[in-house]
Amino acid sequence: MTAEATPSLVGKTGDPAGAGPPGARGPRGSWGPRGSWGPRGSWGPRGRRTAYPRYVAGKLGGAAVSLLAVLVTSFFLFRLIPGDPVKFMTGGRQVSAEQLAAYREEFGLDLPLWEQFTDYCGKALTGDLGTSYQFRTPVVDKISDALPNTLLLTGTSFVLYTAIGVFLGTRAAWRNGGLGDRLNTGLALTLYSIPSFWLGLLLIIVFSVGAGPIPGLFPTGGMESGGEEGFAYVLDVAHHLVLPVATLVAVEYGQTLLVTRSALLDEMGSDYLTTARAKGLRDDLVRRRHAVPNALLPTMTLVFVNLGRTVAGVILVETVFSWPGLGGLFYQALSVPDLPLVQGLFFVFAAAVIVMNTLADLIYPLLDPRVGR
Repeated sequence: MTAEATPSLVGKTGDPAGAGPPGARGPRGSWGPRGSWGPRGSWGPRGRRTAYPRYVAGKLGGAAVSLLAVLVTSFFLFRLIPGDPVKFMTGGRQVSAEQLAAYREEFGLDLPLWEQFTDYCGKALTGDLGTSYQFRTPVVDKISDALPNTLLLTGTSFVLYTAIGVFLGTRAAWRNGGLGDRLNTGLALTLYSIPSFWLGLLLIIVFSVGAGPIPGLFPTGGMESGGEEGFAYVLDVAHHLVLPVATLVAVEYGQTLLVTRSALLDEMGSDYLTTARAKGLRDDLVRRRHAVPNALLPTMTLVFVNLGRTVAGVILVETVFSWPGLGGLFYQALSVPDLPLVQGLFFVFAAAVIVMNTLADLIYPLLDPRVGR
């Protein structure tokens, strides 16, 4: 075959187009010496060095804007709540107009709304979320006191429902259409649709108060009985944890199960799984080493979202079980309304979710290089 007969195989300089290192093309071509994008391409070692920092900067900028929006929203939103916090601070006593004016001046409620807003934003940016009306203590201190209790409850629940959801989700997808898949999916959808407060009340009636032959086995609420120390105190807290944790796990595990199942079903028809089976690998090994790691990428985003919600806690469940966490504190603050405490808690809840979502966005390209190009 001559060069004249095959012009498509000859470059402009007369050299064969395939000359040079394997996978290489000319300066304006797509592929560089190692099969990566060349200088004018979009994704090579140099492209990765420039693309990922831009991706990170965009995500961090978006998170900063979201936090600012939350700060503004938290101030104006809760001022729509009916009720006068000053009258609550008087305890229903008959007080003179001068005393009411003194209370308003003490907490800055006599200032114009725009001045209250600028003062609130300025202090919030320095970490000062104000002073609680009903507790007369800094909001940051109240949040710090209740945060460990919320993390204990929701953190324990998070670990359990994530592990259960991932395990049952992979089993259901790998045996898609079987009896176990139908039972797991049906139960997950049923529990996920049940309101958490209703399920919590039902568990209290059955396992705390006692129903029929079932005696009352667990406390109706609270975090401790009081008077216990050492290991007995740990057991007492664990005893109080059972019902609220069971409520959260029952309601939340279904979401993780369904997301994991759907992601794994998408992976099951991939060529690399067919190749792994053709090599003679056991079916269980193919699932654990090849299918599940790739299918867990979408689940990771959900895990980070749930991790952000762990800080926020679950207001209804903590209220039903009288758990002394951030959720119960938020409910108390709403009933006043204790504006500084409500605003501070709302900002902390939203900030936790935003930070965890941003962290998931930053980690995801490291697990899947296709993201963030």
